[in-house]
Parts: sequence; C-alpha cells; structure tokens
Amino acid sequence: MSTPQRVAAGLFPSLIQRLRPGAAAHAHPALASMRLFRVVTMRGDLLLGLSAAELAALGPGPDLDRLARRFATQGQITGWLYHEGRGLDGAGWLRTAGRVAVLEQDALTLQPHLPGLPVQSPPAN
Repeated sequence: MSTPQRVAAGLFPSLIQRLRPGAAAHAHPALASMRLFRVVTMRGDLLLGLSAAELAALGPGPDLDRLARRFATQGQITGWLYHEGRGLDGAGWLRTAGRVAVLEQDALTLQPHLPGLPVQSPPAN
C-alpha cells in the first residue's frame, strides 16, 4: 500500500471499507449469516433479510435470481424486516423488526443491499 493509500485508510476507514469489495462482510460478522435486499414497492421500500439457510432452500444460483425465481413460482417471499436504529452509544445499526411477507404484486424492484451499518442477527426462534 502506498503512502497516500495508507493516509486515506487512516483518515477514512469506513469509506475505504465500503469501497473495497467484500470489506463489509469482514466488517460486520452478521453479514455472513444474513443477506439483505432492498424491496421497492408502491408504498415505499423496505430491507428484507434472509439467512443463508433460507437462501439455500430457494435453490441454486445467485441470491437475487433465487428471490426472483421464488416470486415467479410461489408469488411471495417471507423474511426478516430490518430498520435502522441507534444504540445506547448513539451508533447506528440495522435491527430486526419481525417477519414480513412480500407479495409478488407489491414488489416492483429487488436489489441486493450492502449495508454500511452493523447488522443485528434475527432472534433465534
């Protein structure tokens, strides 16, 4: 790493982590078990989280293709709804707000979401 890169990394570590491919997965351990997707609907957008096991149950292929295939065959997907929250120290993070079902006719766009905030794992139920 050159001197300017070291200086930039020291001054802007969170920016460097977001720009470096795969850095967010190392920065936030919960991302190893949860994948987040932005679902755009007519009423707004939401963050939908699916665990690695839930994604594996949808079949082979890239994660986004698995979701699209599920919408095409079943007409809906169920996952964890995520909202941005603040901890006691004021730091931001994404927390679960419960399970939610998204119907095919409500979903206009599906996008993978790489969060810049730590992600809370869903409750173990």
